[in-house]
Amino acid sequence: MGMSVTISVATEQDAEQIFRLQYLCFQSEAALYGNYRIDPLVQSLDSVRQELATDCVFVARLGEEVVGSVRGSVTEDGAAAIGKLCVHPRLQGHGIGARLLRAAEGALEEERGAKRFRLFTGHRSEGNLRLYRRVGYETVGTSKGEDGVPMIVLEKPAGTYATTA
Repeated sequence: MGMSVTISVATEQDAEQIFRLQYLCFQSEAALYGNYRIDPLVQSLDSVRQELATDCVFVARLGEEVVGSVRGSVTEDGAAAIGKLCVHPRLQGHGIGARLLRAAEGALEEERGAKRFRLFTGHRSEGNLRLYRRVGYETVGTSKGEDGVPMIVLEKPAGTYATTA
């Protein structure tokens, strides 16, 4: 390939690339549930821009191209909600998702005082569940997304980073 993937804080200029990447990446999730109204597919570009302004957002870059993204914010109970983790389909399986998670977790703990991390994934999303468990998340419950998809809730305490990706 010749270039390595770098992880960095997202900038306002990344909004459109994140928006397009998210739409591409979550097609497979939508197909898995037969529901193309899941939040990442119906989110507006303006909403992505708002998250860039307020949340902790990281991107993975291959040259100038955004090939991965993750967002997080600290909730009222001190947990960091991590969401919309995505990696371009052609680059999945190379540890980029784990690197993005690690970057977001580090910033949310150090800069925003997160005591634990929480994320949600669809109950049929086996690839996502494997990644999250591999980096230390454990199932703590279930919920139903606003789109009606049954979700698994996973958490881990801050300061617990997986040694392998």
